[in-house]
Amino acid sequence: MLYRVAPFLFVLLWSSSFIAVKAGLRFLSPLLFVAVRLALCALVLTVLMVMLRRSWRPIAGWRGVHCAVAGILMNGVGLMAPHVGIQVLPAAHVALLQALTPLLTAGIGTFLLREHLRGLQVLGLLFGLAGVGLVVGEAALTSATRLEGLMLAGLGVASFVAGTLYFGRFCRGVPLLEGATAQFLGAAPVGAVCAWLLETSRHDWTAVAMAAVGWNTVMVSLGGMGLYSAMLARGTAARTSANFYMVPGTAALLAWLILGERLDPLALAGLALASAGCFLVNTGRAA
Repeated sequence: MLYRVAPFLFVLLWSSSFIAVKAGLRFLSPLLFVAVRLALCALVLTVLMVMLRRSWRPIAGWRGVHCAVAGILMNGVGLMAPHVGIQVLPAAHVALLQALTPLLTAGIGTFLLREHLRGLQVLGLLFGLAGVGLVVGEAALTSATRLEGLMLAGLGVASFVAGTLYFGRFCRGVPLLEGATAQFLGAAPVGAVCAWLLETSRHDWTAVAMAAVGWNTVMVSLGGMGLYSAMLARGTAARTSANFYMVPGTAALLAWLILGERLDPLALAGLALASAGCFLVNTGRAA
């Protein structure tokens, strides 16, 4: 039952992250936001490991190193770059760019992980690419600042894809809690160093800022990434990452309801195409 509802929970949690980030960045600089989030995740997971008396053996040696590398790619660089870019972009645009994740994961995964796609899934991936292209192309032509933000968000996508494929190749046999702990223990120091070296930190710990960091720590990084890792461990990388196609539409709806952000007809058409792509990828059974 949990496995069936996991994709829907993941989409809702991951979509809500963009809204919380937009609210939190009014008071916190982006890399500091990510660094605090990663440090809190590492702390919570380490405490859970101790309280539950879980063995550290599953992440001893190279397995732990592999999980840490996946964590740096997915939770470190994969979060820092789009957090910087979202300062100049609507939440839905960053979410839609992240919908490239399934396309890149599926395309590269066919070679690295020997995963195969059927006709409907290929068509779905093409629909997703077309939807992303509509919105990204329009935004890039509108403003140079938006183009820079899109490039940063694209860097985050590339890093998340690399982390997903790395996890699929080296970390599938690692238990969920132990693997997640190793991922965040690897990503947290990287986030702290980047926040220290690459930006002038800005922080005003208002109730909104603390709520945004708390939500993204507990519900998104721990809950959402836990669901993502669980789905990835049981399914193919392409099919798991295809859930990102549902995120843009959900994020756009939440941004409209909570932040008052509006999208033009071209962006809405892109969201519709991307959502259709998600449906096709998930209904086409993997070979």
